[in-house]
Amino acid sequence: MIPRYSRPEMTAIWEPATKFRIWYEIEAHAGDAMADLGVIPRENADAVWKAKDVEFDVARIDEIEAVTKHDVIAFLTHLAEHVGSDQARFVHQGMTSSDVLDTTFNVQLTRAADLLIADMERVLAALKARAIEHKDTVRIGRSHGIHAEPTTMGLTFARFYAEMDRGLARLRNARDEIATGAISGAVGTFANVDPRVEEHVCAKMGLKPEPISTQVIPRDRHAMFFATLGVIASSMENIATEIRHMQRTEVLEAEEFFSKGQKGSSAMPHKRNPVLTENLTGLARLVRMSVVPAMENVTLWHERDISHSSVERAIGPDTTVTLDFALNRLAGVIEKLVIYPETMLNNMNKFRGLVMSQRVLLALTQAGVSREDAYRLVQRNAMKVWEQGADFKTELLADTDVTAALSPAEIEEKFDLGYHTKHVDTIFARVFG
Repeated sequence: MIPRYSRPEMTAIWEPATKFRIWYEIEAHAGDAMADLGVIPRENADAVWKAKDVEFDVARIDEIEAVTKHDVIAFLTHLAEHVGSDQARFVHQGMTSSDVLDTTFNVQLTRAADLLIADMERVLAALKARAIEHKDTVRIGRSHGIHAEPTTMGLTFARFYAEMDRGLARLRNARDEIATGAISGAVGTFANVDPRVEEHVCAKMGLKPEPISTQVIPRDRHAMFFATLGVIASSMENIATEIRHMQRTEVLEAEEFFSKGQKGSSAMPHKRNPVLTENLTGLARLVRMSVVPAMENVTLWHERDISHSSVERAIGPDTTVTLDFALNRLAGVIEKLVIYPETMLNNMNKFRGLVMSQRVLLALTQAGVSREDAYRLVQRNAMKVWEQGADFKTELLADTDVTAALSPAEIEEKFDLGYHTKHVDTIFARVFG
């Protein structure tokens, strides 16, 4: 991923130097386990650890790989340059390249998940704070982009909190599912490496042994991991899109913080555009772009092929780096979001009480009017508001068919805003406990 959309903590996980360090640790821990089992001499296993402070030369490994055309062999050759050929002769004993590659990939994904979990927790904290702040800030709810009935800004934030909280639960599950390792040798039969070696390496690397691998760790785990990131990205875009709508000039119920010195347009000095949430919408597309390839990686030939490899070299870093950056940007947007309660009230009242139509409809049915007739009576008065700019309550009070069923006081009561917010505390208790 390009530096513009990257944070150093996440990119560090995917640096070649980090990858080679993990490869080294896997090989060294495997050597320890083999020495304990008497498979290799202890002095050879200890000799590998003499390289624990070595800065592996990425350029040198690339140079060797240019000849060997094999990345793991290139690394093992470079390791032997530090340890000594004779001392390193038992390194990788009974193992296959996928033991190192797959276990490393899952270590990286697990570490990436830990950062993403922290990112999600920041987003959730921001959403909760703004929800509590605006629990009773009334705004109009919309369906199909059209005024529906009153809600509160706090409920909007609470809704997004609940959605992202589900995302966090899924991410924690995905992290647990991806945290497996395999040191099972060619085709996964443990013919040349004791299963206890796998158990030791996985314990040291913070993983669980894969119950049954072939020559690779099953890719349904990875498919679920990237699918989870895709769902989180969609939830992120859901929030971003709502903010973009709220910032539209004719709505302007909220807007991204506009800092001193910021410019909105190269041509129009008046512009204050929702550039951050538009950016988040685009980044969400990039994250979701990894989902289908991850799904297609599940199907491999027999015990293994490498059709998945090129895909994972791209989507592993790109997807986690992108989502990490995006979640932190989202948290910042929510934390600094500028909210305009008075505009929310003005927008809600733009159509002069029209949003209370359902209350009147229900009251008429409860007064003995058939639903069909009640709907007709309410709609004919509502259309005057749409078409003539009339006041809805005034029209209802002047309609003798309506007043035949409802008294003026009963009609007046149907325009009480508090009716629509009376269960906000109940919803908050469900969401936040």
